[in-house]
Amino acid sequence: CFPANTSLSVYIFLKMVRRIILSLLLATWFSVDCNPGPIDDIAVDRYFIPKRCIREVKSGDFVRYHYNGTFTDGKLFDSSYDRGSAFFGQVGQKWQIAGVDKGILGMCVNERRRITVPPHLAYGSQGAGDKVPPDTTLVFDLVLLDIFNRADQVQTKVISTPKKCKRSVMRTDFVRFHFNGTLLDGTVFDSSYKRSQTQDSVVGEGWLIKGLDEGLLGMCVGEIRHFIIPPFLAFGEKGYGTEIPPHASLVYHILLEDLHNPKDDIIVEVMEAPEPCTRTSVAGDYIRYHYNASFLNGITFDSSYQYNHTYNTYIGMGYVIAGIDKGLQGVCTGERRRIILPPHLAYGQQGAGKDIPGSAVLVFDIHVIDFHGVKDTVQVDITHKSEACNETSEVNDFIQYHYNCSLLDGTLLFTSRDYETPQDVVLGGGKIIDGLDEALRNMCVGERRTVIVPPHLGHGEKGAGIVPGSAVLRFELELVSLQKGVPEGYLFIWLKESPVQLFEELDINQDQQVSLEEFSQFIKQQVSEGKGRLKPAQDPDSVIMDMFKNQDRNADGLITQDELKLKVDEDAEKTHHEEL
Repeated sequence: CFPANTSLSVYIFLKMVRRIILSLLLATWFSVDCNPGPIDDIAVDRYFIPKRCIREVKSGDFVRYHYNGTFTDGKLFDSSYDRGSAFFGQVGQKWQIAGVDKGILGMCVNERRRITVPPHLAYGSQGAGDKVPPDTTLVFDLVLLDIFNRADQVQTKVISTPKKCKRSVMRTDFVRFHFNGTLLDGTVFDSSYKRSQTQDSVVGEGWLIKGLDEGLLGMCVGEIRHFIIPPFLAFGEKGYGTEIPPHASLVYHILLEDLHNPKDDIIVEVMEAPEPCTRTSVAGDYIRYHYNASFLNGITFDSSYQYNHTYNTYIGMGYVIAGIDKGLQGVCTGERRRIILPPHLAYGQQGAGKDIPGSAVLVFDIHVIDFHGVKDTVQVDITHKSEACNETSEVNDFIQYHYNCSLLDGTLLFTSRDYETPQDVVLGGGKIIDGLDEALRNMCVGERRTVIVPPHLGHGEKGAGIVPGSAVLRFELELVSLQKGVPEGYLFIWLKESPVQLFEELDINQDQQVSLEEFSQFIKQQVSEGKGRLKPAQDPDSVIMDMFKNQDRNADGLITQDELKLKVDEDAEKTHHEEL
């Protein structure tokens, strides 16, 4: 469209001039990246943007960044790297030149930007000393290291948490945790894993930086959390050592390993209680038990099962750590219980060897095999009583019996059923363990008993064969037969009054001397008529031979009236002489 009074040639000329001007303007626009020349505003080149951006810089935020400052020709005039400390300041509060203040907005941690700043947004017509001339365009190449705001709190992210959490961290609790610690830009400043040692501390008592004191609250053992802690809740404007610079936000990746309170007592959880329980353990008892020992995080550090034998000890007498000493009192034989021990009732701040760290809470899963007291007696439970019982077993009797012998956990050790005939023994003869000998007394034929024998009446501390040391034994007994015995030292006893004229009764052929044949015939007749009893469990002829020899004092093969004396009369004479 052109004025009506304008010639066509003039119009064509004006249109060509317009195209030339537009071409020059476009050329100027596209050449800014190479040589910006005079510009009215900053130019921002975001040449590295991290994949993850937790937050962007806003006005009022505090930032920490490294930078190189150059002129447009690339000549360096300033560098935070050369000074060895990053720039720190608040955005929008004139802590930095206006162009950088503006150019840093929206930036992420670890992002890299190149900001070109015109003079009026840099040092203007005044310049900056002898480093920056007046009216100079500046280029800042910077990487953002940190960002926070005074309104920030600890940012907590729960990575994982255990299914069961019976207790969580409270103030004054003592905790042990592993961690990886980094700055906001990912620079590692510390790691407990590298030291192979947990960080141990009381929570809420100023032992830790405020952000950790706050972030650990409510954690469960086994839980993993990710914390971002602003500087004013960490090490503030001073930083810490050479690893944590001033004004640094800290990132912690924490795994809670352990938790207790110095006021804690042991915790006992009964997992399985046998019924009935006729007796519970008391201080002074000797106990045998299996155990698995672990930390609160479930990692096992010891087990009696791997040694293939029980742990045996007295309880309540200081032979084991205090928590176990206490936790094993009041148990039943066969009981399974879990005992959780705080460190002050376990191995304390020092720990034990390389397996148990200091201040560790310990968990013992215990299976009680048996226990006994040094004064325990044989326990007898009659399970079947014979209806007709004319006589009962006693010392010197010869008996036959069946038995099963097992540990209190049910492990069978021996059984007479493995043999063709029942077990036999003369009671009181010292041929079987004392507890069994005692348990077989006062029994009727056909009677059945269950018997508990403590080790001091069994096989003692050393055990025997497959019987473990200090094992309490359980016997199931049945009396099969009974032959009454004779007192110790006797081969024959009278069940009725002996004949007044004994020698005359023995001297069958009345030749004033008694041969072995006469002696044997007479004794066997007394036994068959129920007037006397030979020592049981031996060959009758051998017993009679021994009796004859005892009376044949001159060993001539005959007994005279002067030689014959009853044992009871001999014992009386012996006692009389001893009294004299």
